Amino acid sequence: MAQRISIGFQASPPLALRVSDTELEKLRDALGGEGWHDVEAEDGFVRLNVQHVLWLRVEADEHRVGFGLSS
Repeated sequence: MAQRISIGFQASPPLALRVSDTELEKLRDALGGEGWHDVEAEDGFVRLNVQHVLWLRVEADEHRVGFGLSS
């Protein structure tokens, strides 16, 4: 299942991606380290310098479009 994430950097806008659970865990393990890390997203690869990552946000659930509330 794909997770929606946003990655915040020191001097640029956040990067929004959809990644697998496995890729999310690999990214979490790499954070706080040094050097480069490759992330495989749904629409391609991203290479990050993990030293410049300030925060990682993982969306709790899928975004829903609609006007009513379900009970």
